Amino acid sequence: MDPAQFFAASRVVIVAGKGGVGKTAVSAAMARAAARTGLATLIIDVEGKSGLASLYGQPPYDYEEVVLSRGGGPEAAAEVRARTLTPDDALIEYLEDHGMSRVSRRLAQSGAVDMVSTAAPGIKDILILGKVKQLERSSAQDLVVLDAPAAGHAISFLRSPRGLIDAVRVGPINAQARDVLEMLTDPARCTVVLVTLPEETPVNELVETAFSLEDEVGVSLGPVVVNGLYPELDGLDVDPDVAAHDAGAFLHPGEARALAEAAEFRLDRIALQQEQVARLADLLPLPQVHLPYLFSAGLGPENLDELADALLASIHELKALPGADVGAPG
Repeated sequence: MDPAQFFAASRVVIVAGKGGVGKTAVSAAMARAAARTGLATLIIDVEGKSGLASLYGQPPYDYEEVVLSRGGGPEAAAEVRARTLTPDDALIEYLEDHGMSRVSRRLAQSGAVDMVSTAAPGIKDILILGKVKQLERSSAQDLVVLDAPAAGHAISFLRSPRGLIDAVRVGPINAQARDVLEMLTDPARCTVVLVTLPEETPVNELVETAFSLEDEVGVSLGPVVVNGLYPELDGLDVDPDVAAHDAGAFLHPGEARALAEAAEFRLDRIALQQEQVARLADLLPLPQVHLPYLFSAGLGPENLDELADALLASIHELKALPGADVGAPG
């Protein structure tokens, strides 16, 4: 599939997954890859603790939009910008946009959002999603990438519009919830991309999340991103002493055993990930995008480009458009 076609399929891509699966790194790589296809991209962080800025080699940011990558260069990439969205900030901006700037900050600082959210669960989420909807409708960017909360909260986060429609029958909250739900359920406007590691528990949770999102929210699901895949290496089954002899090298005492144990670990890991990737394909009939494990203590711009390269290559190999119907669990 043409990556430009893939990224242009929806104006909002919501990236979700279990904590620790690399969801934020995938969000950053997705924005970088989309920009390289010529789409001006905005990343939205809703938890305020992500390392998105460091992946782009930039300082931390907050509610105000910042430029993470100015674009241009030999790839003629588009710009990547980012901002953090919180319920309080979204409420302040909403009130200021509606001529209530005098009371906006005092209302937010008073804890009004927390009080209202107790009476109407989901109000915090709808404030954020309402802002996402506003950004989606604007022409300031071609694509919005939302780094969503971890999988458990992601379900309630995306389910909040339906809950508020049932709880609040009339008024601006009901209207906002309906508008947000309309965006979430329109494949041309919004797609959810779920991220997992090739391990049993993350795969199980992703499958459960996928069916919950489709059944309870009605969102369009894009390809599943399987992150952290160890690349296969030739020669792992060769005895280290034999390999050293053939190469004219000398091994110190204990090195052959250490090399054999490392090779065994790598082979076991590859077998495990192959099993989980196959199991995921059986449980969830969605295309898969594969990203490599990065052997780096801290991820930075070079790692981001490596992930973006892998993402673009894997998307290019896809046979079907995102948004497949996952059906019922087998």
